[in-house]
This record gives sequence, C-alpha cells and structure tokens, in this order.
Amino acid sequence: MVARQDQKLSRSALVGLVVGSMVGAGIFAVPSNFGQSTGGLGAIIAWGIAGVGMLMLAFVFQTLAQRRPDLDTGIYAYAREGFGSYLGFATAVGYWMGACLADVACLVLIKATLGQFFPVFGDGTTVAAIAGASVLLWATHWLVLRGVKQAAALNTIATVAKLVPLAIFIVVAAAAFEADVFVLNFRGDDALGHTSLAAQVRGTMLVTVFVFVGIEGASVYSRYARRREDVGAATVLGFLGVLCLLVLVTLLSYGVLLRPELAALPTPALAGIMAAIVGPWGRAFISVGLLISVLGNYLSWSLLAAEVMHSAAKNGVMPAFLARENAREAPMAALWLTNIVIQVFLVLTNFAEYAFTMALKMTGSMTLLPYLLVAAYGLKLAWTGETYESAPHERRRDQWRGGVATVYAASMLWAGGLKFLLLSAILYAPATALYALARREQGARIFSVPELLVFLVLVAAAAAGAVALHNGAISI
Repeated sequence: MVARQDQKLSRSALVGLVVGSMVGAGIFAVPSNFGQSTGGLGAIIAWGIAGVGMLMLAFVFQTLAQRRPDLDTGIYAYAREGFGSYLGFATAVGYWMGACLADVACLVLIKATLGQFFPVFGDGTTVAAIAGASVLLWATHWLVLRGVKQAAALNTIATVAKLVPLAIFIVVAAAAFEADVFVLNFRGDDALGHTSLAAQVRGTMLVTVFVFVGIEGASVYSRYARRREDVGAATVLGFLGVLCLLVLVTLLSYGVLLRPELAALPTPALAGIMAAIVGPWGRAFISVGLLISVLGNYLSWSLLAAEVMHSAAKNGVMPAFLARENAREAPMAALWLTNIVIQVFLVLTNFAEYAFTMALKMTGSMTLLPYLLVAAYGLKLAWTGETYESAPHERRRDQWRGGVATVYAASMLWAGGLKFLLLSAILYAPATALYALARREQGARIFSVPELLVFLVLVAAAAAGAVALHNGAISI
C-alpha cells in the first residue's frame, strides 16, 4: 500500500526522525559510561572512529536511497536484495529486537530519573517502576495506532524540545570547564595505570554504537518521504548534528569532574554534572529535559520497530499477519507484537544487575549485524557496478565508503566481545520461527544450503550462550 499524500513526511520531519531516534537515553548517560572506561584521549579516539565509521554508513544509506529507490523499506530491503531472504530476515528481526531493547532502555531511564525524586521507582527496575513503565508503553501503543503522521509530528516537536536543555548544558559546562581537570582526565589511566589506551577505547565501542542507532530512521520511513532525495540528506544532516552534540557533551564533562567522579554518577549522569556546577536545581532541570528527550526517543523507536516488521511482512519475509494495518494506515499487528515483546523485556529488567547498561549494550549488539549487511550491500553494489552505468566516476568513491563502513561494523562486533554475541544469538535463533512460518505460507523451501549452515551456527551459538548463562559464565 502506498502512503496517502496526507501521510507523507517532509525533509524536516525525516531529520526529526533521525535526530529523535539518536538523541535520547544515551546522550544523558554518556559521560558516566565513558568515565568508567576511558579518559579524554580515549574519548577523542573513540568518537573519531565512531564518527568516521558512522559517517560512511550514513553515506551508504544516502547512496542506496538514490541508486535503489525501488527498495523503499530501507535497512531490511537492502540486506535481502544483497544477500538473500534469510539474511534479509535476520536484518529485520535483529533491527527490530534492537529497537525493542532501545525502548526498554528509555523506559528504565525514565523511571530511574523519577526515582531521584520518588524513591519508589528506585533505579528504574522496581515493581512500581515496571508497572509505571508498562502504563507508558501501552499509552504510546494507543497513540501510534492513531496514525504514523500524527506520531511523527509529535516526535518532531519532542526533538526540538529535547535539544534546548542539551544546549543549555553545553553552555553551562563550557563556562565551568577547567583545563587542569581535563588534563588530569586526559590519559584515563586507572589507579594502577594498567589500562591500555586500546582497552579503554574498546570499552566504549558498544556505547558509541548505541547512541548512533537510529541513523537509518529516514531510510526506514522512505516510503513516506515526499521527495526521495530528502531521505539521504536527512540521514547525513541528522548524523552530523548528533555527532557534534555527543562530542561536546563528553569532552566538556571531563573538564568539570574527575574521571572517578564521572564514573560513579548515577543515571542520568548529566543531571549529576549539572548539579555539581550550579547546585540542586541543575539536577531537576536536566531531569525534566531528559524526560522530554527520552519520551521523544521512545516514540521514535516505537515507530521504527513496528515499521520494520510491517515492511518485512509486506515483502514476504515475516508472516503475513504482521502486514495488517488499521484504517489510519498504522502497522497494527506489528505494533502489537512489538509492544508485547517490550513488555516481556521490561519484566526481565527486574532480574538484571545493571538493566540500563545491559539494554544499552544489547541494543548496539543487535543492530550491528543489520548495519554490517547494509554496508556490505553498498560495497557490493559499487564493486559490481550495478546502477553505475551512467556515473562510473562515482563508483570508486562509493567503494571506499562502503568498504570503510563494512570494516567499521565488523570491528564493532569484535569490540563488543563474545558475551554480547552469544546473548544476541539467544534472541536471533528462536525468532527464526517467524521466518519458517512465512516461508511455509508461501510454499517455499525454508533454507538454501548456505542459509541452513548460517542457521546451524546461530543455533550452536545460542546453545552455548544459554549454557553460559546457566553456569554463570556470563550474566545479564
């Protein structure tokens, strides 16, 4: 179904989806997460790596939007076109799971923030916090069912509102910045001086992935764009703006508090830094800004998660029931499944030791495979020369961009470590039942021989992860 004209999104709305998806839970916690792993030098290197890698990925999305306008469902469609149905499915379900986990991180952070003023919510994982988060979950469910256009408009308003407290924080932190403190934090050595710079940088990598997840927001919603060229422009513009915000927030924080103090800050870290600068009212100010920001971020992820499942179902890789829409063209069935899964994850946060950090890093881990496959498809397209017949001079440039983005995504999978690969496999393997159901509906063979080998490796990894969880070798 083609979206009606009154459901079409402008370039500013598409930029709002990109920025709204990226600016949320992560940016308010970044100073503490970085403080736990590295100092100023490691942060500069980490943002440099992430900035180059993600910029190349943004360029890949921009190029694919221009060269394959027929693939109007974004991240899932690119992987399927390049590498077949099962890896297309894996991209869709991995991105969807990552979006669900991002929503969980948002909900936990909202309740943890309220917990600073209302102790009943604690760290965001108490029974009262989970109950309150569940109410918010299903209220948003009702909002999205009223239509994507209305929800996207609200997201644009929330995106503008969330940038105001961040801008004020940057101004205040810049005024309070002390060069001596920054110098003490620069090397990031631990108490014994044993932490290598490479280890420090590696410790931040999944965090950097998490805060950039959402870069593909405009691509996922490309079928709603008024003009196709707005999709790529919105992706690059949104990314560059968010990168500047993240670098400023991180580096300015190293000039306000010493690294051990940053590492010890409770979530949200920005509230603690603001309180250290201006007093208790600063905590309340940032907390209000965070609530606005994360609510908008949560709405963005609700939209993206349901849209990916809905689009995959329309293209035959998910079961047909997930393609159902209501009278307002909202992806009704996909939204129900998405929010049921989020509800289950919310309940599980009560058993996690550090629920917010776990949800944050698992989001990064689950979305890396989709990013890797999209980057690899961009590289494949440029390498084979498909669609470049009329513009051969652009081919080498796009080969470099696709190659760098592919290496970056693969490196991030390695940097995340074995634990998160195994935990991701535990989610990927059982979700394959959806793929089998879809193939059965079509009367098609479930796996080709290469796809069966991929699935068997995935099952083995999931089994190893389950055993490791049971034995306590890894934990959540």
